[in-house]
Amino acid sequence: MVSSRVIRNLKKEFRGSGLAKLGLALVAVILLTAVFAPFIAPHNPTEQQLDQSELPPIGFSQTEERTTSQMVDGEIQTVTEEVEITADPDHVFGTDGLGRDMFSRVVYGARTSLVVGVLGTLLAASIGVPVGLLAGYHGGRVDDTLMRIADVSLAFPSLVLAVALIGLWGRAAVAVPDPFVAAGLAPEMPESFVLPITVVIVVGLVNWVWFARVARGEALSLRSQEYVKASRALGADDNAIILRHVLPNAITPIIVLGTVQVAAIILLESSLSFLGFSGTTLSWGFDIAQGRDYVSSGQWWIASIPGLAIMLSVIGINLLGDWLRDALDPGIEGEGGAA
Repeated sequence: MVSSRVIRNLKKEFRGSGLAKLGLALVAVILLTAVFAPFIAPHNPTEQQLDQSELPPIGFSQTEERTTSQMVDGEIQTVTEEVEITADPDHVFGTDGLGRDMFSRVVYGARTSLVVGVLGTLLAASIGVPVGLLAGYHGGRVDDTLMRIADVSLAFPSLVLAVALIGLWGRAAVAVPDPFVAAGLAPEMPESFVLPITVVIVVGLVNWVWFARVARGEALSLRSQEYVKASRALGADDNAIILRHVLPNAITPIIVLGTVQVAAIILLESSLSFLGFSGTTLSWGFDIAQGRDYVSSGQWWIASIPGLAIMLSVIGINLLGDWLRDALDPGIEGEGGAA
């Protein structure tokens, strides 16, 4: 149960921090966008309209050269002329090379990034926190063995390890039915959402080490507390002590780390999607990869708009994590607090 002191600290830090308000606003907008994507997206994100391909966003225009053939005096002659392509109000962020609406794709891409970020963080925490608590509480050989395994995991770059694991297991994906479409509320939208299961598992296995290290540090400091010694003297089981006393008092830095890890996993998922390992085409990283070939020809928005969505998401989540850290960590409260 959240104590009244924690609630007061959260409110105090939120009222006095404009960055916390900005972060919460960004996260709220992205979360609502992902949940209610069928109602926010103006078009089906997978629908192709080749006659409306490469339209610029609202407020921009583009000039391109087009070559046509004409019959002049019985001879076929080619004519090259400059044609100005203007924005279409139905496509606020423009369209990609296949005529798909970029705004709709960004909206649906938020689902993939947030779901993978949250589920990957929960998986990493479910692995790393127990390992860290056991290592820190028991110490000795248990600590040495578990932390050496963690050190080996840290020796591999996250992206390289993720690519290797996906190459080993394959790109498994599950189609999750969209409840709004199934209920007939948005029949023109995709009937299902593709969840890249392999990516969720891989990012969890790659990032569990950070939770293990934080949990270990907290357990090392908490195992010498008087209430832990008293519980041990009364005959309490080690597992019961960890669950009832160590874990509740170590949860604050774990929550803060979890917030930061969501942002890190969103970046990792986008990198994997960019490289073609995601298993879904409705992803910000996938759209950036599709749009990189168009940048040189002037269609900058195809890659830039999904990149902007990633940037705003990561900034918002990190600002939210800073707010939670300032409010939940008493060691940095006040002018004389520790950094």
